[in-house]
Amino acid sequence: MTEAKQRYMHTMIRVKDLPKSVDFYTKALGMNVLRRIEVPEGEYTLVFVGYGDEESEATIELTYNWGKNDGYEVGTGFGHLAIGVEDVAATCDHVRRLGGKVTREAGPVKFGRTTIAFIEDPDGYKVELIQHDEAIEEMREAKAKAKALASANK
Repeated sequence: MTEAKQRYMHTMIRVKDLPKSVDFYTKALGMNVLRRIEVPEGEYTLVFVGYGDEESEATIELTYNWGKNDGYEVGTGFGHLAIGVEDVAATCDHVRRLGGKVTREAGPVKFGRTTIAFIEDPDGYKVELIQHDEAIEEMREAKAKAKALASANK
């Protein structure tokens, strides 16, 4: 029996204005449209956006239900999407120039060093921007500490 290869595929969010949402994720955050599926019999359209090859990278699925133009309630169960970027402050400025909403300015995460910020997409979904190189360094440090702790407990 072969071992199944499992991976995270995508996150789906419902949107009320598909062109506006596609513009946000492509122009403000630099993602690419990877795939578009029109389903007339189901009266919906799916657009998959992301940074890399869909076969190896997770994506965001933007779902537009035809005629549902009043939007959706984001709800209390959803937290946020997270995107690693080269420069959080510059990305916030770029989002703002495009008319986007910055809800938390760039600064260190509470009780940490990594620079983060929060923005909202056109439907009110929160998107955390994370300074990629700082986050990678903190992850490496945490892994090293965990490894040292595991070795000490042997």
